[in-house]
Amino acid sequence: MDIATIIGLVLAVASIVGSILAGGTIVAFFDVPSILVVGGGVTAAIFIKWPMEQIKLLIPVYLKSILNTATDPKKMIEEIQSLADTARRESVFALEKVPVEDAFLKKAVTLAADNRPPEVITSILQLEIDSLVERHKLGQNIISGIGDDGPAFGMIGTLIGLVIMLQNLSGGPEELGKSMAVAILTTFYGAVLANVFMGPVANKLKFYSENEALVMNIVVAGVLGIVAGENPRVIREKLDSFLPPAARLSSEGGEE
Repeated sequence: MDIATIIGLVLAVASIVGSILAGGTIVAFFDVPSILVVGGGVTAAIFIKWPMEQIKLLIPVYLKSILNTATDPKKMIEEIQSLADTARRESVFALEKVPVEDAFLKKAVTLAADNRPPEVITSILQLEIDSLVERHKLGQNIISGIGDDGPAFGMIGTLIGLVIMLQNLSGGPEELGKSMAVAILTTFYGAVLANVFMGPVANKLKFYSENEALVMNIVVAGVLGIVAGENPRVIREKLDSFLPPAARLSSEGGEE
């Protein structure tokens, strides 16, 4: 579970609610027509933009920003180095008996143990990486699209409220107040939807996608090194190139 996402959402909501309570009441920020404009408009836009099969994935994709956990590239490199040690001591065929939890690493190891040529291994694994990135982009685009639609429908609601207000200038303060509420609150709802619940979540999903692709590329490079019969230490040094300098294996008296 990604506690950072939860903390961010809670802090954002608490900040907004706290600001409202400091100067008024929550009731003043609850307006049914504004909710209908933003909520109904965004929902309609989702159904227009995307096929039903993709819409069904909206909630699971959103929850990934909360329930997912980023894979540590350094731990993956250490596991690959361990597999390289096993292959050097015994043979690459012995890797098939080594228990591996990560599904992608398991697939790569199986291909290596099956004595597939390096170009075949690269082709198969790269196709899987590319497919994963494209699937993730689709989920990110849906979330980002909702974030873009929120302020847009907020502006539509604002225009509706202003038109109603102008038509009722001769009315009393109560009528003008209702019109202004629709005009202002729809913008507020759209901005909150985009900048609290959608934009940051889309960014977190992008981070997870890039992290997963990075780890998968580490696996490809590591398994190709094992197949080529390279020294485990050399494989480790190559894979360390994927890490920031501070996280790499020290070549001067560092980790052995």
